[in-house]
Amino acid sequence: MTRMMKILCISVPPLVVLTLYFSQTNGAQGASEVSAKPQYVAEAPLPKGWPEPGPYNEVSLKSFPAYRVAYTDAFSSSFAFWRLFRHIKREGIPMTSPVEMGMKEKGSKGEKLGMKSMSFLYQDEEVGKLGKDGRKIEVRDVPAMQAFSYTWQGDKNGTTMQKAKLALDEAVQKAGLRSEDYRVMGYNGPRTPDAKKTWEMLLVLPAKAQLQPPAEKP
Repeated sequence: MTRMMKILCISVPPLVVLTLYFSQTNGAQGASEVSAKPQYVAEAPLPKGWPEPGPYNEVSLKSFPAYRVAYTDAFSSSFAFWRLFRHIKREGIPMTSPVEMGMKEKGSKGEKLGMKSMSFLYQDEEVGKLGKDGRKIEVRDVPAMQAFSYTWQGDKNGTTMQKAKLALDEAVQKAGLRSEDYRVMGYNGPRTPDAKKTWEMLLVLPAKAQLQPPAEKP
């Protein structure tokens, strides 16, 4: 960890430096450091009704409740994070987990993902008020959704991102659906060791698609 990040960790709450830390730690840890049995390390409250991340290292079909976010376009994760952090401080909005990163396909065949937006999730739809905060932030409500989910623990780098994307693409194709709505949820800040950080990539399904989850095994 750089000297600057050490200073930030001492003077600022752990999730405050979340995205800045993400951009500096991608690829910092080897796969050998990832726990053989991943377990979610909770650092901040999840929004009301939000499911815990997981299961790990496999695709699952999940339902998410409607939720409220502070949203901003993002070409730089650190600038977007601090912009949103100043917003919630001004409005007295407590920090939650995860931080949401909207993704867009990149590369000649759409094989890669790049960040296009960032959102801080509010505790529920009763917190704060909808509308613009300046020119670059908007508080908006996101409708309930179904999504294919892939959760992993450890690095967020090109290799892990591509693995998650390929798994989700295969699942949506098998379901006979099409979607380009990729979102990455970051659940941990710098006080959690890199090998214990939890990430969840979602491929949000079209609103008209109402898939039934597979029956639980006896």
